Amino acid sequence: MPSDLTERLLRGLYSALLYVLVPVTVYHLIWRGFRQPAYLQRWNERYGVYSGAPVEAPVWVHAVSVGEVNAAAPLINALLARDPARRLLVTTITPTGSERVRALWGPRVEHVYLPYDLSGAVRRFLARFRPRIGLIVETELWPNLLFCCRDAGVPTVIVNARLSARSLRGYRVLRPLVGRALRTVDKVATQSADDGRRFVKLGALRDQVFDTGNLKYDITVDETAVAALAAEFTAGAGARPVWIAASTHPDEEAIVVDLHRRLRAHWPDLLLVWAPRHPERFRGASQLAVDAGWRVATRALTTWPDAGDDVFVLDTLGELGLFFGCADVAFVGGSLQDIGGHNLLEPAAVGVPVVTGPHLQNFTDIARQLGKAGALRIGADADAVYAHLAALLGDAGARAEMAASGRALVAAGRGTLRRTLELIEADLPTPDTTTARMRSAPSSGGAWRDA
Repeated sequence: MPSDLTERLLRGLYSALLYVLVPVTVYHLIWRGFRQPAYLQRWNERYGVYSGAPVEAPVWVHAVSVGEVNAAAPLINALLARDPARRLLVTTITPTGSERVRALWGPRVEHVYLPYDLSGAVRRFLARFRPRIGLIVETELWPNLLFCCRDAGVPTVIVNARLSARSLRGYRVLRPLVGRALRTVDKVATQSADDGRRFVKLGALRDQVFDTGNLKYDITVDETAVAALAAEFTAGAGARPVWIAASTHPDEEAIVVDLHRRLRAHWPDLLLVWAPRHPERFRGASQLAVDAGWRVATRALTTWPDAGDDVFVLDTLGELGLFFGCADVAFVGGSLQDIGGHNLLEPAAVGVPVVTGPHLQNFTDIARQLGKAGALRIGADADAVYAHLAALLGDAGARAEMAASGRALVAAGRGTLRRTLELIEADLPTPDTTTARMRSAPSSGGAWRDA
């Protein structure tokens, strides 16, 4: 069977299944909306339906949620700095990702939700914004999206690309289709050589794959802002030991409560700064702390903790990086629950010792490097995490050594942003080209047609 016929058959079966599942997407939005009302808004964007005149955004970056937006921030900032007049589109899938985009860049960028992977919706999306290049962050391998970009002549690059062994296994059923879609991509800029090998196993061509490193190392820490916030925090809470539980998931919440109870047996004035991963868990985490008998303050209601508070819930978005600077030690969640971990470099960059659980498949290379540098302690279970936290709270010298090692590792790892920009330079529209195309942009009834 000719390869193009195989592709059409696989795409047809995949698309037919997605259209059958459209009612499920509606149910999903409603179900999520009960917990996070923002999911009940802007449904038209999720199906590639827009009102008003078409908007041209020559450079398009897709980052699924908050973590990917934060990872892409150095790249987006660099693209805006290179050409402030360039119209840049950032798409996300989650409302929290949308909020983060608005918080970081406001009206400087266009933002919409990326539509579901329905071929008609994707074509309408591309016709609306007419990107000249698509930069897809990490692991968003949607077959119709990639095929439609190829068909529309839009080069795509997967930047900061990662693919865990588990994710590779998860593509087993769709591998024949995803492998073909992956070969439509111009370049895959991976976080590590191991990620690159897994992308090749999935179907990428070897000459497509480039080991550029992890953009998370190019994080910029505003030391002045961190110090200023820490000073205000201490002025309210008092000079006492503080630990932070960051990006925790529901199955980790009872563990956090138990850890805090056990730690306070040795440090009765210990304060917990608690940052649940998802906004819908802000209230639930606060209630768990209240039910444990503690006095609880929250960022949204009280701004700062005071000397009588036992737990401070960080129920706002975009401030976690600053609040790491208030803690003596950080536990990063998604690691005691089998999620795969979250960004370990953010606290390390601020100079905070990091403790985590064993489930780190999404950050294997970073965890290995931090561990080798002596900047990370991994607990095999909740008891081991407790032991690490207690040891660090009781040893200022060990905390200082870990903090220095973490900062040094982050500084040494920088350079991915430069390598990524060099890789995509040839595909980026120049300011003159952008201006010319904006002046002569075809109407929505031209070559870009809806399906």
